[in-house]
Amino acid sequence: MNESGFWSQYSDAVLTSLSFFWKALWAFILGYIISSAIQVFVTRERMQRTMGEAGKKSIALGTFFGFISSSCSFAALASTKSLFKKGAGFVPSLAFLLASTNLVIELGFIIAIFLGWQFVVGEYLGGIILILLTWQVVRFTRPKELIKKVRRRLNEKEGTEENQQDVPNWKEKIQSKQAWKKVAKKYFMEWKMVWKDVIFGFTIAGIISAFVPRSFFQTLFIGSGLDTSPGFFAILEHTIVGPVAAFFTFIGSMGNIPLASILFANGVSFAGVMAFIFSDLVVFPVIRINAKYYGWKLALYIVGVFFAALIGTSLLLHYGFSLFGLLPEATGQSAAQSERFAIDYTFWLNLIFLAITGFLAWLNFGQKREEEGHGGHHDHGKKTGIVEKIIFYLALLSIVWLVGGGIAAVTV
Repeated sequence: MNESGFWSQYSDAVLTSLSFFWKALWAFILGYIISSAIQVFVTRERMQRTMGEAGKKSIALGTFFGFISSSCSFAALASTKSLFKKGAGFVPSLAFLLASTNLVIELGFIIAIFLGWQFVVGEYLGGIILILLTWQVVRFTRPKELIKKVRRRLNEKEGTEENQQDVPNWKEKIQSKQAWKKVAKKYFMEWKMVWKDVIFGFTIAGIISAFVPRSFFQTLFIGSGLDTSPGFFAILEHTIVGPVAAFFTFIGSMGNIPLASILFANGVSFAGVMAFIFSDLVVFPVIRINAKYYGWKLALYIVGVFFAALIGTSLLLHYGFSLFGLLPEATGQSAAQSERFAIDYTFWLNLIFLAITGFLAWLNFGQKREEEGHGGHHDHGKKTGIVEKIIFYLALLSIVWLVGGGIAAVTV
């Protein structure tokens, strides 16, 4: 590769990353506003009281509460641990975790932008199948004694918590300015949790789009990019390699969607792409956090259950969609890459939602001033884990890369 060729690809990679983010920005903002509002108006204590041992009702409620919760994998892990520790059943807790990372509203918006309606249907339908298969795998393997030991150890380690008193119902809270200040605070907390994953994920997507040749994907995913449909064993290989690829990217679900669109544009099967998207809970940082909460034995058990369930789910979706003639066809170019920047509906939606973000910033500033006036606690000494530090520095490197590529796009 000559020097001018590198700089051309470099600027192309950065423009692709930025266009990916630009296309998704309004959906991120809308999704996090909805998620933040629901978190303020529906308390965790009310969730926990209805999530008893495994049964149709408790699993359905765990799924619903996950659906209306945060899409950040790390926030979902903490919420799941808290619910489980307070007495929620193991399977309903897993249903909550799976739903909060696969069935959330904002994820559907991002998938629709980058991959199309079939993948949105696959995400939501697959999320439900994933929960049902997880339930059956747990029933078959019967880890009751392990679960009892872990719950007992959690309570011994962290102590039991008193239930909070009931707060005003959502109809009263939705009319309160104070409640909306809390929504604003939650909104910026959501962004604080995911900005590193988003920046790194979108940067990597642009790099792969510009620098990785199509032949690489054809080698990694057997039968991809061919005119004929891959056979069953090739599809099965895609559903196994997809999670392995996700494991090494260790990016959250929101940051992984642009990468998924590149996989699909390079001929990876519907099953392989869905397996990649579903794999946000089998990546190393998530495994490590679960091990910290529950111990390595239960953490690895959860990974095994999720891995088996997501492979089964991806295969069922692929052949179910194929049966009804609904399998999407790859165009060879990702949706966001095909248009890049234009004065279109994305431009106007971004302006509207950026203005709403400005209003939420004003509310959040007011909330901070009130907390400071009341001597609010600020945990500046909170320790950061090694994985979070790595992702932080990768995000900083991504910013340097994006700035350099922007300069190259203007000057070269």
